[in-house]
Amino acid sequence: MSTATAQAFSNIAFIKYWGNRDPELRIPANGSISMNLDGLYTRTQVSFDPALASDQIVINDRPATGAAQQRVGSLLDRVRGMSGRQEFARVISQNNFPTGAGIASSASAFAALSLAATAAVGLDLSQADLSRLARTGSGSACRSVPGGFVEWRAGDDDETSYAYSIAPPEYWGLMDCVAIVSLAHKPIGSTEGHALASSSPLQAARVNDAPRRLDLCRRAIRDRDFEAFAEVVELDSNLMHAVMMTSNPPLLYWEPATLAIIHAVQAWRSSGIPVCYTIDAGPNVHVLCPSEMAPQVAARLDQIPGIDKVLSAPPGPPARLIKSNG
Repeated sequence: MSTATAQAFSNIAFIKYWGNRDPELRIPANGSISMNLDGLYTRTQVSFDPALASDQIVINDRPATGAAQQRVGSLLDRVRGMSGRQEFARVISQNNFPTGAGIASSASAFAALSLAATAAVGLDLSQADLSRLARTGSGSACRSVPGGFVEWRAGDDDETSYAYSIAPPEYWGLMDCVAIVSLAHKPIGSTEGHALASSSPLQAARVNDAPRRLDLCRRAIRDRDFEAFAEVVELDSNLMHAVMMTSNPPLLYWEPATLAIIHAVQAWRSSGIPVCYTIDAGPNVHVLCPSEMAPQVAARLDQIPGIDKVLSAPPGPPARLIKSNG
């Protein structure tokens, strides 16, 4: 039996991934930029065991079933194909933050799974190749493989679509104050949502304008220009949710507290507080600010009705191997 354990961090996309050109390989319709979230992680142990008659997958202390089981099994099949190993695997995965609620739990999960599974079979992949593998399990997982501030190059095929770091975690002292509006698992997950993107009449305009927004975001990070950063990040988030809301069927992830946070953040910024919001596929709101403002921002968020709790995360490191005897 060969075993490895890996840990990977969730990420928050500043320029969003929504919609695929190739659904099977998760080649995205446009590139994206994100930040890993230190402290919000998935830890995954993978053991390939000749005694197993099938893959055994446990996620957050519960046996995986249905689509989750199939997605993990498919990635394990890729690893078996790459290594020439045929044994089934036992996978034990645990998140330390809410799953399936729009905090990129699949990103950290498949990044950790990819690293643990390849290490367990003795493969030592480059960061780019590990990112490519993670992408096949969950598109945003490719961004949780490198560290800090990350760009996912959309590419044209499996070989050219991967993520890489554009700045290390310590480059810019940002903080993500994640306002948890709902801990419930969203009724329509991101995989299904990506398939609906092209049904929106707004998706083509969003994708066509993506290179401009990517350039603006890249430059804002490079220059540590929070004002420019806030403008493009909120625009991009609003564009993605406009596509969701105009898809067929429409995806309405926001709750009343989601909208209350948006209005509050805009008011705070108008009063001089450097803060902005972005929202992934769910009701929870990521409120970004310079790290020195985080205690004040988190305290203000705590006063808004409908917020269950606030999680604070600075830029996080790359996926890392914790233990391996592969």
